[in-house]
Amino acid sequence: MSPESSSAGGAITRDEVAHLARLSRLAVTDAELDVFAGQLDVILGAVARVGEVAAEDIPPTSHAVPLENVFRPDELRPGLTQEQALSGAPAAEDGRFRVPQILGEEQ
Repeated sequence: MSPESSSAGGAITRDEVAHLARLSRLAVTDAELDVFAGQLDVILGAVARVGEVAAEDIPPTSHAVPLENVFRPDELRPGLTQEQALSGAPAAEDGRFRVPQILGEEQ
């Protein structure tokens, strides 16, 4: 579908473009209505052509190349004790990090 064919009775009319512009709250001039009608008609034609190409025997894909997640098994490893973790803290209280109050809430 070419831009010339869309201006000669295409699927999208000026009224439909004006309606879409109102719904989108876009200010569109009369000259732009004709231009946008032709452009939208070309876009819809291209989308229709893509739909024609899609065959039943071709599975839908989300990527051009196959992807596989690489997983590793979860392994339990030793970590820091509470005392070790708090040893480098600037301030600790009741076995937890003490941080400055930032939200202005009362304690």
